Amino acid sequence: MAVSFSFSDKVAIVTGAGGGLGRAHALALAERGAKILVNDVGGAVSGGGTDERPAAEVVAEVERRGGEAMVSRADVTDVRDVEGMVAQTIQRWGRVDILINNAGILRDRSFAKMDVEDFRRVLDVHLMGAVHCTKAVWPHMVQQGFGRVLMTTSGSGIYGNFGQTNYGAAKSGVVGLMNVLAIEGARKGIHVNTLAPTAATRMTEDLIDPDTTAVLEPESIAPGALFLVSDAAPNKTILAAGAGVFAVARMEESAGVYLPEEARLPETVADRWSEISDMSASVVTGSAFDQTARYVELAGAHSEPTGVPQ
Repeated sequence: MAVSFSFSDKVAIVTGAGGGLGRAHALALAERGAKILVNDVGGAVSGGGTDERPAAEVVAEVERRGGEAMVSRADVTDVRDVEGMVAQTIQRWGRVDILINNAGILRDRSFAKMDVEDFRRVLDVHLMGAVHCTKAVWPHMVQQGFGRVLMTTSGSGIYGNFGQTNYGAAKSGVVGLMNVLAIEGARKGIHVNTLAPTAATRMTEDLIDPDTTAVLEPESIAPGALFLVSDAAPNKTILAAGAGVFAVARMEESAGVYLPEEARLPETVADRWSEISDMSASVVTGSAFDQTARYVELAGAHSEPTGVPQ
């Protein structure tokens, strides 16, 4: 029988929670007892403007269902705003157990036509917003010996998507952020994971046809988000989710081919490309140092004996 998850002793901050995925995450956590800080500036998909209503409506819905929640309209790109948001949470509830970095915007255009400022703004919201929020909650999680941080990536960051160089770069960046923070947080009881959702939200309404939209409800993804911020969460995992489907995505390498010094030529790499690119015995690497150690081990296994006399 499956384990039942309760969040009745947990306090969660969910950014971009005024609608779409963030709203679904916030309501699902609240339904299982978590106290929720609902963060949303209420801006347009492109990042412009503000509206107090979306976040307030989510808080009202949580309260109608008997839960506890409050609004924060902090801008995740503003360090001081974010610090104030975390202080607001600590002041009311005394701790922060869960952070879901979900806030985001879109400014799609082909790379040739994209304005650099639009590129930078998307990075600021998705990547630096996640940095600011995680940095602000981190010392509290370290002190209490427990924390769950969830990043939000995208298939555009993992696999690429036409017209989304800014979004893809930002979403790939949060995976790199997770990779390091998961290592640094592990011994402190902090697990850091990443959700890669595909859902019908304001950000995709002009990109997905109505028939597809019908099966891509944000609510279908929330169970995966809740698992990744639960006591039973894994660490350093990318969970892809959409339409009720859940799958793990990961970075991996081929086993590797050692080339002796005299053979280290581009021609040799080309000649042995089928071996070098063979993923049939792929390896998942724990860290950059682990990668280096594996390469050194492979090189050592092919080194000739020194011939030192006994």
